[in-house]
Amino acid sequence: MGSKSNSNNNVVYVESILVPMSLFLTIGYHAYLWQKLKTKPSQTTIGMNMLKRRSWLRQLNQGDDKKGMFAVQSLRNSLMFAILTATVTVIITLCLAALTSNAFNAADILAASGLFGSQSPRIMVLKYASSSIFLLASFLCSSMAVGFLVDANFLINAIGEFAPGGGGYTEAVVERGFAVAVVGNRVFCMALPLMLWLFGPLSVAISSAALVWGLYELDFVASLSTIVV
Repeated sequence: MGSKSNSNNNVVYVESILVPMSLFLTIGYHAYLWQKLKTKPSQTTIGMNMLKRRSWLRQLNQGDDKKGMFAVQSLRNSLMFAILTATVTVIITLCLAALTSNAFNAADILAASGLFGSQSPRIMVLKYASSSIFLLASFLCSSMAVGFLVDANFLINAIGEFAPGGGGYTEAVVERGFAVAVVGNRVFCMALPLMLWLFGPLSVAISSAALVWGLYELDFVASLSTIVV
C-alpha cells in the first residue's frame, strides 16, 4: 500500500509540472508572436498578410469590379476554413466526451500504468474541462469569424455605393474577421495537447514542444525563406 501511494504521488507530482509547463510554453510563444506582430509585422506571415490585405482593400475603393469579384472569391476560401474549424471543434468535443467517459470507466486499468497520469475523478474532470473550454472558445471565435467574413463579402460588393468612409469600415470588418479566425485556429491548436492529456502528461509535453516548433516555422518569414531556399 505504501509503495502504491508513493507511486501515485510521484505521478501527480510529474503531472503537476509537465502540464502547466507545456501550457505556459504555448501561451508564451503566442505572447511572443503577438509582440512581434505589433512591433515588427513584416517579420511574421500573419503581419505580411495583414499588410497585403490593407493595400488590396484600399485599391478596391477605386471601384474595380474585377478586383471586387476576386476579393469575394478569396474571402470565400477563408470563410469555408472558418466553417470547417467550427464544425471540427464540435465533432471533437463530442468525441472527447465519449472518450473521457470510457477512460473514467477504465480508470482502474489505466491507473496501473503511470504513463497515463493520475486517474482520480477530479483529474479526469479537469482533463476534459480544460480541453473542452479551449475547443468551445475556438468554436466561438470561428463562428464570429464567419459572421464578419459574410458581412465583408457584402460590403466589398457595395464599395462605392455608400459614403467615402464606407471603405474604412469595410477594411475594419475584414480585419476583424481574419483576426478572429486566426485566434480561433490558434486556440484550437492549443487544445490539441490538452486533449492528449488523457494519454498522460508526457504526451502533453511532447506535443506542446512539437506544436510550438511547427508554428514557429510557419509564423516567421525568415523560417519560411530558409525552407524555400
